[in-house]
Amino acid sequence: MGTGILLSAADEIDFMVHGVFQYELFGQKLWITTTHVCLFIVMMIIVIFCLCANRAVKHATEVPGAFQNVVEMIVEMLDNMIKSVMGKNATAFANYIGILFMFILLSNISGLFGLRPPTADYGVTLALGLITFTLITFNKFKYQKVKGVIKGLCDPWPIWAPINIIGDIAVPISLSLRLFANVLSGTVMMALIYGLLGFIATAWPAALHVYFDLFSGAIQTYVFCMLTMTYINNAIEG
Repeated sequence: MGTGILLSAADEIDFMVHGVFQYELFGQKLWITTTHVCLFIVMMIIVIFCLCANRAVKHATEVPGAFQNVVEMIVEMLDNMIKSVMGKNATAFANYIGILFMFILLSNISGLFGLRPPTADYGVTLALGLITFTLITFNKFKYQKVKGVIKGLCDPWPIWAPINIIGDIAVPISLSLRLFANVLSGTVMMALIYGLLGFIATAWPAALHVYFDLFSGAIQTYVFCMLTMTYINNAIEG
């Protein structure tokens, strides 16, 4: 699959994005990189899980099995988290926040399974930030109308409008950079440990994986989703 997809590949460990294979489109040479491959793996895991969850819910029994219990627990946890922040607006955005949470979390912890986390590539986190920013802007104009948006930009005085515009534009940048920097730092640290220690790094780095991949990954997922919900709520309620 090419150098760099598996962080545990020992001899050639690094934290860079590598090309897996090249193809040509409209006369331009393009690359499928390790990020694309890892993204595909993460998305396939999510799709398979969702299909299995859908089947489990459709054939739910009064005495749920282990998988049905896991599905219900995940849905209940996400619903409670979204409702606690968004209140009456939770229903409209539950699907987006839910899939966003699952995607970022699975991407962040994919390093536990030897993959290079897709969120360690700024191209991925920037796309997530822009999608959220588009959703925020759409709802701002939908609920506040043009008059309300202009009024918000001029608050408290019209002279503050340029600063407020810069603040709005900074939202996707801050969201994407926070996630990218935290995930990449963990990826770099683990790559350096494995690269410098070689075969000595067999079991004890597992504790570092728990922190950098699992704990930090879960925290960054929660922060990204919480900020997304807060921004959307503010856009709706003005």
